[in-house]
Amino acid sequence: MSNTVCPKSLRIAGIVQDSIVDGPGIRYVIFTQGCPHRCVGCHNPQTHDFAAGEEADTEQILRQIRENPLLSGVTFSGGEPFCQAQALLPVARAVKAYGRNLMIYTGYLLEELQKMEDPDVQALLALADILVDGPFVLEQRDLTLPYRGSANQRVIDLARTRAAGEVILYRSEYEDL
Repeated sequence: MSNTVCPKSLRIAGIVQDSIVDGPGIRYVIFTQGCPHRCVGCHNPQTHDFAAGEEADTEQILRQIRENPLLSGVTFSGGEPFCQAQALLPVARAVKAYGRNLMIYTGYLLEELQKMEDPDVQALLALADILVDGPFVLEQRDLTLPYRGSANQRVIDLARTRAAGEVILYRSEYEDL
């Protein structure tokens, strides 16, 4: 990833502290700012501009996550989280240290992320438990699908995928992570 486009400090569009729609259980959701995909019909078009949003106070974010005993995990959404992999790594590491799971939405395919030579992208991907991959495709929009907006997107169980050596889809919103 090019640092000329992607910011080094964490820029966010917003936070939802108690979401039940952005992954299994109760989630703390960080909406990153900036997205190169700019999908037609995107649910969060205000997150596209890399210069918009605000710089995040990661200490405050981590405090809010740590102090909420009801959270199942944390979700990175966007924007495009992998454009801020370096800035998200300390948050992701803390989330895992707190014993919470990590879900990431991305417009990239898993296979594209795996081919990227950016060590921060690889490190962030290695910390994730669930990945929703692929761009939003307006022609495949389906609001009945759990955790995704279009039928082309996959909800991938990354722990099982890493163990099996092939893509394993996340089977149930009620499944333990």
